[in-house]
Amino acid sequence: MSQEEGKKILINLLKVKSGHKQKVFKNTKTQFGLFKKVLAEVVDSLDKELDASKIRLRLEDKGDSEAHLYIGSDVLVFHMHSNVFRLPNTDFATQTSYVMNNPLNAYCGIIRVYNFLADSYEFNRHHDIGYMICRVLVNSENHFKVEGKGQLGYIYQNFMNQTLNADIMREMILRIAIYAIDFDLLTPPYQTVSQVSVAELQTLSSDSKQKTGKRLGFKFQADNDNFE
Repeated sequence: MSQEEGKKILINLLKVKSGHKQKVFKNTKTQFGLFKKVLAEVVDSLDKELDASKIRLRLEDKGDSEAHLYIGSDVLVFHMHSNVFRLPNTDFATQTSYVMNNPLNAYCGIIRVYNFLADSYEFNRHHDIGYMICRVLVNSENHFKVEGKGQLGYIYQNFMNQTLNADIMREMILRIAIYAIDFDLLTPPYQTVSQVSVAELQTLSSDSKQKTGKRLGFKFQADNDNFE
């Protein structure tokens, strides 16, 4: 390959692939903004039927890429990844005509949802553990799929035909909240918490190094996550 040929290939890649990735990122950012708007609407709707003095319910906007939904004893952290990813060849979506006819459709932005204990954030327990409930993969044309726990792992799989919109987001948020609230905090095995230092005990009311999580000390099946 000559230098001139290499230059042409590089320029084409920058124009086509890099340009498309920027398009995917901008669209993901737009969709995340819509997610935050729908989250606010969901909170407002629930607030009309709940006693806010007894049940924790609020939304905290943390900027362009993060929002926290406090609901009951949980906090759901919605986080938009700053990178764009391509669906792996092993993904069924890449075998559809939608992607095979235009491989650029396989490039997606990612919005991930993590479940933490609300106290972990409110009491600055920085060592506490959270779990990813699901992640939403959306391309430049708003085609999307969801990978996640429970029903979230199989309901939204039709990448070729389904497009993301406010109604789907609203339904998805409710499913995510239901899963989180049903995912209980269990007493950790005695042996994992039987020893404590003086320093740890003195700081239990603030930033303890004793980790707390809904399944800490129990075997938890991690996501098979090809995306970092």
